[in-house]
Amino acid sequence: MARHLITSALPYINGIKHLGNMVGSMLPADVYSRYLRQRGHEVLYICATDEHGTPAELAAKEQGLPVAEFCAQAHDAQKAVYDGFALAFDYFGRSSSQQNVEITQHFARRLNENGFIEERAIRQVYSPTDGRFLPDRYVEGTCPHCGYDKARGDQCENCTRVLDPTDLINPRSAISGSTDLEVRETKHLFLLQSKLQHEVEEWVSRHEDDWPQLASSIARKWLTEGLHDRAITRDLDWGVPVPADTWPELAAEGKVFYVWFDAPIEYIGATKEWADLDPENRDWKSWWYDVDTDVRYTEFMAKDNVPFHTVMFPATELGVREPWKKVDYVKAFNWLTYYGGKFSTSQKRGVFTDQALDILPADYWRYFLIANAPESDDSSFTWEHFTATVNKDLADTLGNFVNRVLSFSKKRFGEEVPAGGQPGEAEAKLGEEIARLLAEYESQMEALQFRKAAAALRALWSAGNSYLEEKAPWLEIKTDKDAAALTLRTAMNLIHLYAVVSEPFIPATSAAMRQAFALPSDTATWVTADEARTLTALTPGIPFTVPPVLFAKLTDEDLETYKERFGGSPE
Repeated sequence: MARHLITSALPYINGIKHLGNMVGSMLPADVYSRYLRQRGHEVLYICATDEHGTPAELAAKEQGLPVAEFCAQAHDAQKAVYDGFALAFDYFGRSSSQQNVEITQHFARRLNENGFIEERAIRQVYSPTDGRFLPDRYVEGTCPHCGYDKARGDQCENCTRVLDPTDLINPRSAISGSTDLEVRETKHLFLLQSKLQHEVEEWVSRHEDDWPQLASSIARKWLTEGLHDRAITRDLDWGVPVPADTWPELAAEGKVFYVWFDAPIEYIGATKEWADLDPENRDWKSWWYDVDTDVRYTEFMAKDNVPFHTVMFPATELGVREPWKKVDYVKAFNWLTYYGGKFSTSQKRGVFTDQALDILPADYWRYFLIANAPESDDSSFTWEHFTATVNKDLADTLGNFVNRVLSFSKKRFGEEVPAGGQPGEAEAKLGEEIARLLAEYESQMEALQFRKAAAALRALWSAGNSYLEEKAPWLEIKTDKDAAALTLRTAMNLIHLYAVVSEPFIPATSAAMRQAFALPSDTATWVTADEARTLTALTPGIPFTVPPVLFAKLTDEDLETYKERFGGSPE
């Protein structure tokens, strides 16, 4: 089996993330990782908190904490939420780790040796009120491209255009709000991306046909506009220090690397963090160094992160002139909106992941978000849509099927899988349908088409209900007890199949379905086509229990409560 390296975009350390962040990177990466593990592949799923740059300093200042202490607390808080969502990271690291410091500094030295870093004097925004140079995110103002009045000095979150602080109209300090800003000269290191343009173009051209159109079009847009040399250092108190052995003057001035320079390197750094926990059995370089034909590397991210991962980070890796693993497949997502408006961490608009878990268990959210993943276009979260999806797909189609089968069988046959009857035409037809739908589900998961995979999974659940309605064991029991036993036994085998194949989407519910049957050894990780056709994993006599209600049906009162708490519009 192949080895799969999977990373999802690093969440910023400045607060708990919203549902749009979850569905745009970490959750689909988790679903895919779980699926690959079930199919027998070796998987390493790596993520980390992105702890450097302005957001960390500003958030720490707001809470009155030293930035290192703030980041440590915020990392633990984010990790607790991700555990609540059952994200099965192999390792969830921190970009402030010593491993990332060392590897980032190594990359910088190698780029410098190869002629791709240059020290330049530039003019930068300085705030006399704050007594310091203002890095890009410390400057806010109006975007010159779209007119958004809360654009940051590095990027406009509204139109996603990359900016410099001096591009902004009516700029102000994000620290003090002062508009008394000056432009002064200071020195910084520049990554000479212009010298790497041709190499990046050649690399992208070898991959873009395999990527989703969203990822390839964004990469191609950047390349068409031309790669510009970009400053990779900042005047901050918190970050990966510029190494004094290479740039003593800048190191003495306290320069640190730009967060977008060190953050992607943290994928490697976090892998080393993981390996250093068990160095005798874990080799981080086997995943990252000179492994192009051995490891398939898939990245998950929202569209605003795509330029940095398809152009800037590959340029960095190419310029190092060492055989570091580069991404094979970029799974890019559009945005999940809240009633058509953007989820926003900074403006606290929308539903945040900790709030979601306070309302309902993770599987409700996991299924809804993946079933409505913003793959081909932006998709909108509304409470009406969420409630309808939960009720129709989870409560009625899956949950009701499990409950009615097990409850009815317990009432009429006791607490063991019933014996009696021989499979006939209806069971053969069902088996072929299940095998076909399972193949469709597998195909869409392999293609990383999550909405289509969710539709195939939903169709698998629906097939059980159709079979049950056709056979009507509540009527069969009146005239042919063995026929009813066969129907219920077949339906129970469907429940076990659902437990296995639904695990990437709804792991806690899958575990509850599997645990309903007291199999002496239940080691199934997947279901083959033949097993799907015969549906005989459960044989007569196996004890079972009726689990608690898998999914509570949401009421109109619940809907109104959610809308009152969070608002029924983006404003």
